[in-house]
Amino acid sequence: MVRYYVTPRNPHPDSILWRLSYTPLNQRGDILHEQAQYWGQRGIHYHQFLRAGENTLNLQLGRVLTESLIARGRYDAEDYLRRYLEFMLTPGRHRDTYAEECHRKFFTAYARGSDPRKCGGSDIHIGGLAHVGVLCAFLGGGAEATRRVVREHVELTHRAPEVLNAADGLVRILAAVLDGGGLREAIFAQGSDWLSRRTAEKWSREPDDVVIGQRVSPACYIADAFPASLYLAWKYADDFEAGLVANTNLGGDNCHRGAVVGALLGAAAGITRIPARLCQGLHTAAALGRQVNGLAATRTEHLPTSTRALL
Repeated sequence: MVRYYVTPRNPHPDSILWRLSYTPLNQRGDILHEQAQYWGQRGIHYHQFLRAGENTLNLQLGRVLTESLIARGRYDAEDYLRRYLEFMLTPGRHRDTYAEECHRKFFTAYARGSDPRKCGGSDIHIGGLAHVGVLCAFLGGGAEATRRVVREHVELTHRAPEVLNAADGLVRILAAVLDGGGLREAIFAQGSDWLSRRTAEKWSREPDDVVIGQRVSPACYIADAFPASLYLAWKYADDFEAGLVANTNLGGDNCHRGAVVGALLGAAAGITRIPARLCQGLHTAAALGRQVNGLAATRTEHLPTSTRALL
């Protein structure tokens, strides 16, 4: 059982990287760089070169989004896209071997000459929700304004209605919690299309690996991954660390489920109730802390303490 940050290890017995491929059309589509040599090989861990506590690609892009928010003082899609293109097309900006399908589709379209605003694909993966917590932390509990910004941002890479609807539901749940509501009630009030009280109570009588393994898939597809995330947040609403540990050990797309579960549990707990060692153990923890403080400083009215935990 994994209980703390660990370094990824090869071989990864369940990796499907060996059957995936990506060939850039030209330099405008070359996003794998030195990692391309590992695609098509068996047993390769998706995140093999990351250090313990280091973010995977989509959450590193969450830091790129945070840099944009700090620099502009507001959400600016054009500024984020400029930073996204530079980050993905510059060799050495990250060491993650895996790049999700959304990035491969985006840069295939970009390589064909499409406007970056129109390069988003129709992915139905939970990775599309990875930045929702960052935007909610910055914009606070004003649901209507936040919903518009989140939709604009998610559509840059994920245009599928299923992902956009889930992102909207996540915003509404987080807004209710940041406005002082309880997490469990917010999930049922704003997320009942994905998880009902009756279903949650029924699932709670079974082990987690039965719920997320048999009742719903542990894979990345939003139809299963979002209800799975809401269930874990509901079950562990009072224990931030236990929720993260449970999600980690369930495998599958636990990285992006973790972004959703962590945002929900973090909003409910607030930064003061998150174990310090989990923050201190993050790779480049000091730099992350400065970035969080910089994000807070862009708002003169500042946000409730609980929003800091979303980052």
